[in-house]
Amino acid sequence: MNGPTVRDPGAATAELEVELLLEALLQRFGYDFRAYERAAVTAKLYAVMAENELATLSRLQDRVLHQAGAGEALLRALSVQPYQMFDQPEQARLLRIVLASSLRASAVPKVWLAECTSAEEAWSLAILLAEQQLDSRTEIFATLANEELLAEAAQAFIPMARMADCVDRYRESGGNARLEDYFDIDGERAVLLPHLRQRITWAQYNLVTDASFNEFQMIVCPRALGEFGPPLRARTLRLFHDSLSLFGVLGLDRPLDAGDPLAVCYQPVFADQCWYKRIA
Repeated sequence: MNGPTVRDPGAATAELEVELLLEALLQRFGYDFRAYERAAVTAKLYAVMAENELATLSRLQDRVLHQAGAGEALLRALSVQPYQMFDQPEQARLLRIVLASSLRASAVPKVWLAECTSAEEAWSLAILLAEQQLDSRTEIFATLANEELLAEAAQAFIPMARMADCVDRYRESGGNARLEDYFDIDGERAVLLPHLRQRITWAQYNLVTDASFNEFQMIVCPRALGEFGPPLRARTLRLFHDSLSLFGVLGLDRPLDAGDPLAVCYQPVFADQCWYKRIA
């Protein structure tokens, strides 16, 4: 007869430390990572521990609560990793097709970049809209939860040393213009042209807690869902559904679960890709 399962006390202690640290981040900084995929969050926490040569998560928590800048650094590490311009050329190629087919019928189409990880992600979209002659009437709403990253996005630039790589990825995505023509270049810094930046509205917004704030013809969330636990993914998909117009397009980083009750409201735009049109 098998006896009761004996739980590893070391593992139990580690789980408790993770819980306490995530609760501390919520209470001290207002960011809630408790509903994120726990294995992914734990891996990031241990990576920060290793980088700072800390033996336990309790020591990391002590530093976060008492050392200036440590909390902000940990929040950055736990956030979705930044997107660089056109760093997913194939997805950008698909986005070109979607933009041309889904936004032209709207007088003033709105696109929501949910959990936008960097200015370069929003800038890439603005360039694609310009190439479809949609830039002058399309509004981009770029939201992210991290206040520090939001401030950085508003002041962002691309170092010219990286521009050649951006051009290569732009070409891979199907771009055939001169990428530099979309930028003001001042010495070693490149900034998106003002008339394109003016189409982007930046806002702090938390997918974990905030409610729908507008109706959109397109919602793109290319990196965050894979880091969410199942209940938070379900909440986020309901939020997107409530925010997406009928026949609007939803771009995700993972397929819709066939068992999700909202799945019947969507049809795939491409085979084997995470792009969907709302049909109900």
